[in-house]
Amino acid sequence: MFEDLPTPTLLVDEDRLRANIQRMQSLCDAHGTELWPHIKTHKMLEVARLQIAVGAKGLVCAKIGEAEVMRASGARSIFLAYPLVDPLHGPRLRALVESLDELIVAATSGGQAQALAKVLTSAGLRLPVMVGVDTGLGREGARSVEEAVSLADFVRRQPCFTLRGFFTHEGHVYGTGSSGSAETVIAAVHERLMRVRERIDPSLPVWPGCSRTAHRMAAMPGIDAVRPGTYVFGDLSLVSADTPVMDWDDLALTVLCTVADRPEPSLALLDGGTKTFTSDKTRDTNVHGALYDRRDIHVSRCSEEHGFTTGAEVAGLRIGERVRVVPAHVCPVVNLADEVVVLRNGEIAATWRVAARGCVQ
Repeated sequence: MFEDLPTPTLLVDEDRLRANIQRMQSLCDAHGTELWPHIKTHKMLEVARLQIAVGAKGLVCAKIGEAEVMRASGARSIFLAYPLVDPLHGPRLRALVESLDELIVAATSGGQAQALAKVLTSAGLRLPVMVGVDTGLGREGARSVEEAVSLADFVRRQPCFTLRGFFTHEGHVYGTGSSGSAETVIAAVHERLMRVRERIDPSLPVWPGCSRTAHRMAAMPGIDAVRPGTYVFGDLSLVSADTPVMDWDDLALTVLCTVADRPEPSLALLDGGTKTFTSDKTRDTNVHGALYDRRDIHVSRCSEEHGFTTGAEVAGLRIGERVRVVPAHVCPVVNLADEVVVLRNGEIAATWRVAARGCVQ
């Protein structure tokens, strides 16, 4: 059925996509937790509308360009979970404020908050601010409870800010192995967030954000919202880790490729390389992708336009054969595509544009 599609092409199973969206929303609803999905995974208006339709409270974006695109989804609240400092952002932030019910920004360090205050003041804006807390990833966010207290105090003193709550991205959980170690990380993240809130203002909300932890965090006491992204499609990081949080049959996005060559018996070359799969690999198996039909065949190495495919069953691949590949990390894969082909009941039904593709400004 895919013979007429050019490759590489991203295929989205809409039935599974809808099921994944509803499952996460129902989990959050059951625990009275708000769902603010991150659009960085899908970057599509159609997917955002599905999320909003079933109950998402708002959307999370990284860059302003993503938020500008997502206004057309019907979302009324957007959280920009990224350290904004560029004076050029002022007019764009003002335009967003005028088109939304709520625009929330992030304060991630003292220096960044000072720069953001200048941006907002110059634009004549007063915005709600989520204070970022580093809970182990080592990226942005207050590195200690005392640093978080200091950052929150600064936010409170600025006339252009209103302290809205606390957020973190606990992405370091992807580096854990066994279930016990993942649970240890989740418990430590929760404990740090609760300590920060207790010291600053127990009435303010706490928003962790990670698809690997959302199912657990949504049920934990004191968590007001979760901000997962990858859950809509799934990828190898969610289904093939030691502690999978999705089933293989939940995967909603695959990459259709063609076997372009068989230069030796133990190697097949696909027509998708880093310009399709990116350079990201799984942490455990160190591959760019795996065959969706679960044959022991993996994209183990990539050059720009070639996927080097190996494995115990690779000899069974034929030149010209179409194969579907589950990517290691789906988010950057989608960002490299102009559009996706949508399947309904297993049949090609539509094409959706990746509307926020390349919106990194």
